[in-house]
Amino acid sequence: MANIVTEKNLRFEITGGKKKERLDIFLANSIENATRTKVQDLIKADYVRVNKRKTKPSYILIPGDVIDVKIPVSPRPEYTEPENIPLNIVYEDKDVLIVNKPAGMVVHPGFSNYTGTLVSALLYYTKDLSLGRGFEKAGIVHRIDKETSGLLIVAKNDFAHEKIAKQFFDHSIEREYWAIVWGSFFKKEGVIEASLGRSKRDRKKIAVVPIGKHAVTYYEVMEEYDFLSLLKLRLKTGRTHQIRVHLAHSHHPVFGDPTYGGRRIHGVQLTASLKQYINNLLSMMPRQALHAKTIGFIHPTTQKYVFFDSPLPDDMKELMQKLRSAKNSGEN
Repeated sequence: MANIVTEKNLRFEITGGKKKERLDIFLANSIENATRTKVQDLIKADYVRVNKRKTKPSYILIPGDVIDVKIPVSPRPEYTEPENIPLNIVYEDKDVLIVNKPAGMVVHPGFSNYTGTLVSALLYYTKDLSLGRGFEKAGIVHRIDKETSGLLIVAKNDFAHEKIAKQFFDHSIEREYWAIVWGSFFKKEGVIEASLGRSKRDRKKIAVVPIGKHAVTYYEVMEEYDFLSLLKLRLKTGRTHQIRVHLAHSHHPVFGDPTYGGRRIHGVQLTASLKQYINNLLSMMPRQALHAKTIGFIHPTTQKYVFFDSPLPDDMKELMQKLRSAKNSGEN
């Protein structure tokens, strides 16, 4: 398959009031899916200019600086390559696929993630996918995070895509997530309502902001352990990282979440043995303990309501078994 050479051009302007920051750290926090090492390689290869001049990764930015970045993405497939990756298909007909995505799989190609994606697996599995958003997002109506497991709707034609996308736009899709989170709750069910937008401190993160996109999450406590809780969550809106940010903002980050504080110990009187026990639990859950468990919507052709459920993944089930066992034995 033919390859094409492309570049992605970015520009950043440093305004007053920002803390002093190294060039490589600023760019690692500002470019989606970038790492500090990748950014340093770009700077050393002269793909980054500050005020039109070549500089070093350690350069300290000052107000008024203008940063131009060229991100080479060559060689790159002209369109996404099909890959023989196993899929856990919950349901399929001529219009839709329901896929149970494992944690660790990116939904569609992006910066430095061109292979091993759900789209690559779908293109290998079937030629019947909506292509209104191009090959890179073939069939994809909505996404869940790379390290979140669970159910996704895939459209097999453009008609189905349009009908399902409209339901997401209208917030009429019914979705239920299960999460293991830090702490216990005084109210066993409730609602978290807080606007979301890009974090000013770290542009790769989402944060609760005064003026942002309206976001509403409903929660219900299903089980309580010694210092963690199992929640059932429903989304009224579907913003990027919504559940993870809302829970972190409420001081109950998702257990294991490396981005939003879930790998820090919260609200626990630590002893040496308890610290070791918690670290063992975190080693079992290197990702956020979050699973998109159910999804319900109006079928685009039959116009009937359809509903799908999925089992919890093995890592979450094993974690819950450990927590139940410890609570029942009174070890912690």
